[in-house]
Amino acid sequence: MPKYVDPDARRREVVDALFRVAVRDGLQRASLRAVADEAGLNIGSVRHYFAGQQELMRFAMQSMLDRVGARLLRRVEEIGEFAGHPRAEQFRLAAGLLGELLPLGEDRRAEVIVFLDFSAAARTNPAFADLAEQTATGTRRLVRRVLERLATTGALGTGRDLGIETERLAALLDGLGLGAALHPQVLPPDRCAEALHTHLADLATPAPPAAAEA
Repeated sequence: MPKYVDPDARRREVVDALFRVAVRDGLQRASLRAVADEAGLNIGSVRHYFAGQQELMRFAMQSMLDRVGARLLRRVEEIGEFAGHPRAEQFRLAAGLLGELLPLGEDRRAEVIVFLDFSAAARTNPAFADLAEQTATGTRRLVRRVLERLATTGALGTGRDLGIETERLAALLDGLGLGAALHPQVLPPDRCAEALHTHLADLATPAPPAAAEA
């Protein structure tokens, strides 16, 4: 009797292998052959689930988005409402939630590296554009919701424009993610997390006069 292979488990196995190849050699070198070798499978087994590298890359990116989304949802459920917490604790909780997007551990560093390579590929490959845009808009939606919750409790300083603060914080997350993923010896995880927390804590102060007038 042929051995049963769980297709979902096999796809996850292949995606994990693709992540390892992408982190080590770059996403563009993650061919079906390279991924099959990394997973210890014959290439026919990989082709059974993915027609080509492009399909595999899309599946890997979607899997990563789903994984990050599930992790964020669990964190949101653990945090609950900000209301009832002291202001400093609210910002600490917000930093912990948004920190899920940063490469503060090896698994998350792999996610960010794959995302950076995928975003570079999406710039010239229309087949990836929708997922790249989904990621960018998803980050901003999350940031906006966190800031709205802080504003609702009165934790944000007076005069803060949520639209501007969303873009500032999203840009900070992008910059920290890039720096910590590519140069962890320059921007180690603890420093990365500290920079995020410091920025959020600063939002408790009133907006500068020019920003308040705008």
